[in-house]
Parts: sequence; C-alpha cells; structure tokens
Amino acid sequence: MQDDQRDDNSRKKEIYTYNCPWLIYGMNWSLRADYPFRLAVGSFIEEYTNKVQIVQLNEEEGCFSTKATFDHPYPTTKIMWLPSVTTDKPDLLGTTGDYLRIWEYTSEGVRPRCTLNNSKNSEFCAPLTSFDWNRADPNIVGTSSIDTTCTIWDLETETARTQLIAHDKEVFDMAFAQGTDMFASVGADGSVRMFDLRNLEHSTIIYESKNFVPLLRLNWNKQDSNYLAAVMMDSPVAIVLDIRMPSLPVVQLMGHSSPINSLDWAPHSSCHIATAADDSMAFIWDLQPMPREIEDPMLAYTADAEINQLSWSSQHTNWIALAFDRTMQILRV
Repeated sequence: MQDDQRDDNSRKKEIYTYNCPWLIYGMNWSLRADYPFRLAVGSFIEEYTNKVQIVQLNEEEGCFSTKATFDHPYPTTKIMWLPSVTTDKPDLLGTTGDYLRIWEYTSEGVRPRCTLNNSKNSEFCAPLTSFDWNRADPNIVGTSSIDTTCTIWDLETETARTQLIAHDKEVFDMAFAQGTDMFASVGADGSVRMFDLRNLEHSTIIYESKNFVPLLRLNWNKQDSNYLAAVMMDSPVAIVLDIRMPSLPVVQLMGHSSPINSLDWAPHSSCHIATAADDSMAFIWDLQPMPREIEDPMLAYTADAEINQLSWSSQHTNWIALAFDRTMQILRV
C-alpha cells in the first residue's frame, strides 16, 4: 500500500494543474532564477474587464498559488516576462492588446511601468497582435499590429526607434532571432518576412503560403536561427522553414486533426518543437530526420479541451505549460 502511495505521488509530480476563474489566452513562463516555476496567465473576456494573474508553484504542497492579479483592459494578445535570469534587474512583464504595456512586479504587487503607443492618431489605436522581447538586448521590444506595421521600441527612453510597414495586410506575429538585429514577421498576406535592424530599407520574403492563406504564428529556433516554424490560419499543419533555402518548407508537421493554435521550439535543443491545437492534443516532434518526412510526434498529450496556448520553459527545460479553457497545466516532458 505504501509503495502504491509513493507511485501515486511520483505520478502526480509529472503534472500540476491551476484553475482560473476565466478562459485563459495569454501565458508565459518567468525566467528569473529567484522565482522558479512562476508563470503569468491572461484572461479572454469579451469586455473591457480582463485580468492577468501571476502564479507560482509551491513544490512542497504540490499546487499553484496566486501571487498577484491586476486589471488589463482588453485580452492580452501576448504576455512575456523580461527574458533575463538575473535577479538584479527590475522584475518586468510585458503585455499587448490595445497598447504595449510594461509592468513591474514587486513584493507589494504589480504596478504599471509604462504604456507605449506609436499611433499618429491619439484618439484611436490599432490593436497590437503580438510582441517579442529581444533576448540579446532586453532594452529592445518589437510589436506587430493590424495596421500592417511593426514597431521597434527602446524601453529606456520609452520611445519608438522605428516603425515600418512590414506587410501588405495585418501583421499577426513577430519574433527576434538570436542576436540583436534580425527579426521576422507573418501576416494576413500569407508571407514570412525577415528584417535586419541595421538595414530596414529592405526585407526578405522567405516564404509565401499557397493562395496567400494568412499566417498567424511564427517561432524562431532558439538554438539554430537558420530555422523557424510558422502556422497558417485554420491549418492543422506546422511548417518548418530554413532561411538559407527560402520558399519551400524543409518539413511539414501533419499530426493534428484540427487547427494549430500555438507552437514553441525547445529552449535547449535545436531539433525539438512542440505544437498544440484545437484537437486538444499537444505534440513534441523530433526533427532530427529532416529533410525526410516526419510522420509522427515523439510525445503526445491529450488535454480536456482545445489548447489555446503552449509555452516551453527556458528555466525548467523539461517542463511545458498548456492553457485550455480555464485550466493551465504544466507537464514534465
């Protein structure tokens, strides 16, 4: 009986679950070494009354506790912690929705640090679809917008370094590669475009979808920035691109039966990527056989509902977080 109990306890530690009072959309792991197993989650409420919660796992008790909750007007299109493990910097968190907002977490709670808006029309703003924090220089943040632009922000001066028309239609996502200068974006025109901050006169179209189906998400390989992955609207397929051989995917990951909502490369491995979809499935793929076809994922997990968000922890590389319905789960992989 004691052995059975020990086995049960060890199994429980493979999965931890946190239940929110609302549908979860935004989600991200913290990187700071002094806050292990900490995440931020954002609500999806179709009103001007959204929330962000900061939660942390109590490993001794085996459950998450809420550390802070703060108001956020619209649903967060993305949440991201400052990508730094050091503990001597302010504990910052970014969100996008109507504006790019930077928040600071302290022992007394969360306070707004700055709200950044580069709209020429002060009365209205074009919603921001996503953003990314530059890991090589955390003073740089890039945002994407439905007004066809990407904006590169300087957090120190709280001003826009540059704003460029990135696509012919709405921009749905943007992400920095390794280093300071390169970033890519995807949008409603069905293209993946690559930019260099040192020369923004030109961009490189590295992929265009068949019939120009909108591309919703992209994610750079964190170990080898020759590779990035992207997802088309309403598509169960994730495409992996090699920027040295543009225009055709190196491989297509076709295991899902419903549209993919989220994907994330392993932070510690150049050949592993996770995908999550409306079929309630999360997959981890081993891409070592590339460019040969990859038929099946190496790991699969079934959630209780459609998975809206997936995030692979850079601090705890054998843990992945999933958000579905009102539930967040972290899984040991």
